[in-house]
Amino acid sequence: MTTEIIDYIKEAVRFRLINASGSDEVMDFPIFDFSADDAEFSKFVTENNFQIFEILILLLSMLPYIAPGFLTSILSEYFPDGSEFPEFGGVKGKHYRGIIPTGETAIFIVVGDNYRARNHIISIFNENHPFHQKSILSLGNVPVSEPKISGTLLLDIEYIELFVYGSVSKPKLSQDFPAQLLETEMVWEDLVLQDKTLDEVNNVLVWMDHNDTLLNDFNMKDKIKPGYKVMFFGAPGVGKTLTASLMGKHTGKDVYRIDLSLVISKYIGETEKNLSHLFNKARNKDWILFFDEADAIFGKRTGVRDAHDKYANQEVSFLLQRIELHDGLVILASNYRSNIDKAFTRRFQSIIEFESPGIPERLKLWTKYIPDAFVDESLDLVTISEKYEVTGANIVNIVQFACLQVLAAGDDKLTNEILITAIQREFLKEGRMV
Repeated sequence: MTTEIIDYIKEAVRFRLINASGSDEVMDFPIFDFSADDAEFSKFVTENNFQIFEILILLLSMLPYIAPGFLTSILSEYFPDGSEFPEFGGVKGKHYRGIIPTGETAIFIVVGDNYRARNHIISIFNENHPFHQKSILSLGNVPVSEPKISGTLLLDIEYIELFVYGSVSKPKLSQDFPAQLLETEMVWEDLVLQDKTLDEVNNVLVWMDHNDTLLNDFNMKDKIKPGYKVMFFGAPGVGKTLTASLMGKHTGKDVYRIDLSLVISKYIGETEKNLSHLFNKARNKDWILFFDEADAIFGKRTGVRDAHDKYANQEVSFLLQRIELHDGLVILASNYRSNIDKAFTRRFQSIIEFESPGIPERLKLWTKYIPDAFVDESLDLVTISEKYEVTGANIVNIVQFACLQVLAAGDDKLTNEILITAIQREFLKEGRMV
């Protein structure tokens, strides 16, 4: 945020207070050419074609962050007794000692005492305006007995970071944001799946690459539902999470894995609230949402035996609605297809089975994961691939253990004997017969 922009909003506030206080000062309303400025804020309002009244409201919402004491000092300058001028609005925070601007503050700065224009400004805060649709700015909650417009101006934290610091940090896993960014050092060529599974995954990538063109260039927005919903099912360790991570990396999109332990609540209405906040946060972000072990929350609805069943089914119905309206890619992963409610599966564009790797896939995985420096001439990966049915996750664990044993022995070669011992250990860990 440049000093010129900060000075502009300060002058706009001063202009209104001069006129409202009856001061003898003479001042014209300030002018600033945002289209000629290269600050992130200026780029944003120019790209979105925001009008001056919308720009003023955005700047007002930022004042507590860029000029914390300004509103308090300038109001005291023109109205030493602030109670004489309730039209200015504003509230005091619990910890913030300055004035926090409200919707009333925005109306005053934008239109002054022009009451005919007041309703137009109020309409900016309804659901049809881009401020709401793009989750940019909203009004804080107020008691039932008070006007909604007296709520504080709440600018989304990501826009605050963008406008003030020039970049947006990735949201972190927390109670307020029950999702974690999935990242991997692997690349698309490292993904080993059976051909039919990889073909289906590639079909999802086709949607990611070309859906916007289909919707926008061929007038299909009214005919095709937004977003894409896909289900991954298969045993643990067969590549569901890795595939989701690589899909994001391959297309340049962030993948967030939903932490269901932070989403599900025993209190009525809290689960819906948590997920509603998540979907609102993901809206217009072009994220991929990945629900791992999704049957924990998207499972089959039950017969209604008591109040708990009733509200559990309401949660499922709510989730179904939010997923259906979400305009991005949503991936639900489960160990078993039958665990997911059929009301959800009917709405999936794709259902992809991740089978355990066959012999050719196991051989590729062994070859990829064992470092070349450890490969002994006697190592027979073909026979090992044919004899031992393991998943990709098993192979990672086995190779790590085996290579550490080699290093601990002061050697640098991985033999059949060491590798088979590591395989047997992995089988015993899972309770499987060797």
